Amino acid sequence: MNNELASRFTSEWLQAWNEHDLDRVLSHYSDDFEMFSPVIVQVTGNQEGRLQGKQAVATYWAKALAIFPNLHFTHICTLVGVNSLVIHYLGATGKRVAEVFQFNAQGLVIRAHAHYEA
Repeated sequence: MNNELASRFTSEWLQAWNEHDLDRVLSHYSDDFEMFSPVIVQVTGNQEGRLQGKQAVATYWAKALAIFPNLHFTHICTLVGVNSLVIHYLGATGKRVAEVFQFNAQGLVIRAHAHYEA
């Protein structure tokens, strides 16, 4: 991961979400992608807060887009790590979110952890 790749990913990811283009959002993820989020518990009842596989995550995100028809993310900053990055943004409810993305060798997200302002 470098600053240029992180900036491009962040821009593309935010634009896809803000345009509610689920196919474009999903294009950034591997088929065996894992998602962890406390909102998964609220929306699905899954007490682990974990979803496995692009199809399961797609179903979950489709529900989220239906729940928040005016969903818009506002970028605060991006932090670069080793094969990972964090996007810090204002989420659908106006609260701060930090999402950690881990990438495979092909540049696809294999794991993400979402963290929400208390």
